[in-house]
Amino acid sequence: MRTTSKFFIQFMRLAGPFWNAENKSTIRGLFLALVVLTILQIAVSVVITVWSADLFDALDQRSMSRLFTQIGLIVLIFIANMAITATHLKVKRRLQLEWRGWLTDKLIGQWMKDGRHYLVTHLADPIHHDNPDGRIAEDVRISTEYAIDLFHTLLYCILLLVSFTEILWQLSGTVTLDLGLFQLHIQGHLVLLALIYAASASILGWWIGRPLTHATDNRQTVEANFRFALVKARENSMAIALINGERHETPHFHALFSDIVSAWHQQTRAWEKIMLFSSGYSVLSMAFPILVSAPRYILGSITLGALMQSAQSFQHMVAALSWPVDNMGKVAEWRASVERVLGLAGALEQLENRISTPDPHRIRRESKDHSVLRFENLYLSRLDGIVCINGLTDEIRRGERVLIAGNAFTGNKLFKAIAGLWPWGEGEIELPAGEALFFMPPKPYLPTASLRSSICYPARGDSFSQEKLEAAMELVGVKELLPQLEDIADWAKSLEREQTQRLGMVRLLLHKPKWILMQEALDSLDADAELDMIRLIDKKLPDAALLLITKQPRIQALMQRSITVC
Repeated sequence: MRTTSKFFIQFMRLAGPFWNAENKSTIRGLFLALVVLTILQIAVSVVITVWSADLFDALDQRSMSRLFTQIGLIVLIFIANMAITATHLKVKRRLQLEWRGWLTDKLIGQWMKDGRHYLVTHLADPIHHDNPDGRIAEDVRISTEYAIDLFHTLLYCILLLVSFTEILWQLSGTVTLDLGLFQLHIQGHLVLLALIYAASASILGWWIGRPLTHATDNRQTVEANFRFALVKARENSMAIALINGERHETPHFHALFSDIVSAWHQQTRAWEKIMLFSSGYSVLSMAFPILVSAPRYILGSITLGALMQSAQSFQHMVAALSWPVDNMGKVAEWRASVERVLGLAGALEQLENRISTPDPHRIRRESKDHSVLRFENLYLSRLDGIVCINGLTDEIRRGERVLIAGNAFTGNKLFKAIAGLWPWGEGEIELPAGEALFFMPPKPYLPTASLRSSICYPARGDSFSQEKLEAAMELVGVKELLPQLEDIADWAKSLEREQTQRLGMVRLLLHKPKWILMQEALDSLDADAELDMIRLIDKKLPDAALLLITKQPRIQALMQRSITVC
């Protein structure tokens, strides 16, 4: 857990630049409006206490005319308070949304940059950056929304304290204590009582509520783990069903949920102590100011209106001083979420520093102004440090057909190294400048969208004409899907594996890349169909280089040469 000062510094480093964003004039205008509206809320509270004093004085004097005057005034106060409160809510929520949107864009931009979302999963201490989806979707929301909420309530309490301390001081007058030998004159005794009362309660309440921060952080972590496991099972439901994996998944879910139960009980115990304290504190806060002011009213030193105004001012002042107690739960939840956002941001920053800092023990990738893919003294390591490619020096030119023979897992790491997703090792990879590499994994990514958009991905759905799309689908053998081009579905689940791999071929024919890296991308097809697809590539993309990982001997025989990896 970070120290408080370091925590706030890191939070402001991450989220502070929001206030200097491109639309900073709008942001600062909203912030200024929030402050002004908060001041107006305090003004309404002050006016209500004055109105309350006049009302009770009118009742004490049994004055009907003054009563009607107070009725007219409360109508005006009622209308003003509604307008201020509604406007304040709109401004605050607009500012919260702006800040959340800015921080979400920032984190998504860092996370989705050049495969960082994949590379960050290989960093040590995954507890600091696991479940990035939950951190971006939920923790960013809490971090920004609660920050605005806490700032507003803190500002409100400070202004409340300043306003009602002065009022309470004036209403307190001077109290004389006869101590026998001498008399002690005390000015502003209600202010002193409020300070002692609230300070004692705040210190005690904060001490009681300290365990809540850790309990809240722990609960958010285990909730995210449970949610992630459920999402993963949903995404792989077919594979689980085919091998009867439910017997494994169900106990796993129960174990994760038992962690939630433990965290829930831990948080409940922390909340129980807080609620025991706050429930008694709230009752005492209601009665205490009237009880301490009542003797002066009974002795005739103050009017009934002054008594009620003193009680209300005392309550406002104590409420302002009780901000730490009243908000300890929210502060705990806010801090826990900020810690999780800082963990992800820190991991992405660490990754960025490692990538941007020259390191002889990391694979270097450079773009060269030639149509050649070159490996220069390339060493490829596994995460445990074992070298799986040793001193590879070779080059591949456009139009070549090269088989990546040997260990398919090592070949997969070689493809990742070419893509910049596997920096572990040494040596250099020279890439052809301005010529995109087209990777075809065993399972092509088909986003949830129209079938047309899924096929054309990552290009737009309207990037290719209907004629080209239909021709490619017919060549590849999926013309039965033509009527579904405009249908929206989760195609990775609704289609058979063979169909998805054939759609990957359609995507290839549409994009017409100059460099193709295929990793068992057609393994669900029978041997003849897979051979037909490779011949289709030869026919339609004769100038493209093809690096191929396959187990089919007939296709291996078609390759011009091979690079063997261990």
